[in-house]
Amino acid sequence: MDWRPAMIRTDAPPTTHEDDMAYAAGWTISGLATLGTIIVVWLFAL
Repeated sequence: MDWRPAMIRTDAPPTTHEDDMAYAAGWTISGLATLGTIIVVWLFAL
């Protein structure tokens, strides 16, 4: 067996758009929570 064909990936990488949406949603929620915390601290001068 030749080593070059063994090193080449022949299968396509999986495309999971669900993971991308979950990643974006997580960052959005995290960003909104951070902004909300900053605004609450600013408004109530804690």
